[in-house]
Amino acid sequence: MLEDMNINDIVGEYKQITLDLYAIGARKFFYTEIETPYPEGKIIVSTSDTKGVITHVNHVFVEMSGYTKKELLGKNHAILRHPDMPKMPFKELWDTIQSGKKWQGIIKNLRKDGGYYWVKATVIPNIKNGVIVGYTSVRRKPSALVVAEFIKRYPTLRGSK
Repeated sequence: MLEDMNINDIVGEYKQITLDLYAIGARKFFYTEIETPYPEGKIIVSTSDTKGVITHVNHVFVEMSGYTKKELLGKNHAILRHPDMPKMPFKELWDTIQSGKKWQGIIKNLRKDGGYYWVKATVIPNIKNGVIVGYTSVRRKPSALVVAEFIKRYPTLRGSK
């Protein structure tokens, strides 16, 4: 279970919502309309166990998320789930990687301060002796054109968050 976000961490005017996250439970979100641009030439890398609990992060992940390494390790990746994101891309992600295949997609991530950033994510199953033991996620800067397409598409997929 993820703790609710801390209102004292939020920068700027914010909205509030409580969402029930699949297999994790309800979480209170505070979020703003402040975008942190993805830096040129940087790559976010993390690993997780089979349940999505973060086991490793690189320094770019720490910088972009606004969380410390200590705050990220041991937390579910859903700590970054932005309330604007529909469930469908995450269901597709989990169905794909649990079958042992690579998944790619565009994700709007939530920062600790309530802001957001867009990523082009690739998630790869880590397989040892034929068994999935975790996942590696690599995130890059998406093109502005692709982000614009997803901004239009995601609200049509949002039957329920």
